[in-house]
Amino acid sequence: MSMAVSVAPGLHFVATPIGSARDITLRALDILRAADVIAAEDTRTARKLMEIHGIPVNGRPMIPYHDHNGAEARPRVLGALEKGLSVAYVSEAGTPLVADPGYQLGRAAIDAGFPVFSAPGPSAALAALTVSGLASDRFMFVGFAPTQTGARAKWIKGLDAAGATIIAYESPKRVHRLLGELCEVLGDDREVAICRELTKRFEEVLRGTCGQVRDLLQDRVLKGEIVVVIGRAVARAPSALDLEAALLVALQTMPLKAASAQVAEALGMSKRDVYQMGLQLKNDG
Repeated sequence: MSMAVSVAPGLHFVATPIGSARDITLRALDILRAADVIAAEDTRTARKLMEIHGIPVNGRPMIPYHDHNGAEARPRVLGALEKGLSVAYVSEAGTPLVADPGYQLGRAAIDAGFPVFSAPGPSAALAALTVSGLASDRFMFVGFAPTQTGARAKWIKGLDAAGATIIAYESPKRVHRLLGELCEVLGDDREVAICRELTKRFEEVLRGTCGQVRDLLQDRVLKGEIVVVIGRAVARAPSALDLEAALLVALQTMPLKAASAQVAEALGMSKRDVYQMGLQLKNDG
């Protein structure tokens, strides 16, 4: 015996599958079945998903909400919320608001004092991080790389600032260009993973250094949704020449003990090792 499901009045952001239709959650199905209004980045995709899972529209309003009509569609959604209705918003695939036009809708609902809920689920960014084999204790999602050359170069140079694994989306038409630029700016030896068509029939994950993956894909024409995961920079141990140069500069203005402490902190080395090097420099004159 099935139980009737009710949905609280408010705006419900519902995550939808990025590939396999079976990845949808039971709660997401409940909300799509019971919401008074369905808003969707692509209403055709939303209808198809609902049909797959046997959820009828039953005459409920379906409001298209995407990049090009947000200003016109938002008042319709807010009007429904004003009436005390429940509105389910679904992106074309994945988690709403992650590289998705729903942000302004959520902001407007919050500013107007309406309840906003999340029904979490599939996310291409987190799925790619999971299979990348790269560190996941600290990561940053950066969306799509800028298309203009100057902004793109600045964007790539700033990727290491957070000291985190980077997750980016990229068009299959531009992924070769991005790999070449990453190799040029971050180095051929930076670890990357190219994750394509995750959870779909032709799912593929290519892992290796930036140079290896670039060369591997050089003659391939890629299709489908692509997530690029970029490993964080590996700290380079200071060389003996780095240490000697830093000590010589510090010893010009302070005694050995203070100079050793300062250099050790700056280079991430033990004070004892730096002090011993300082003694050797002094003995050598």
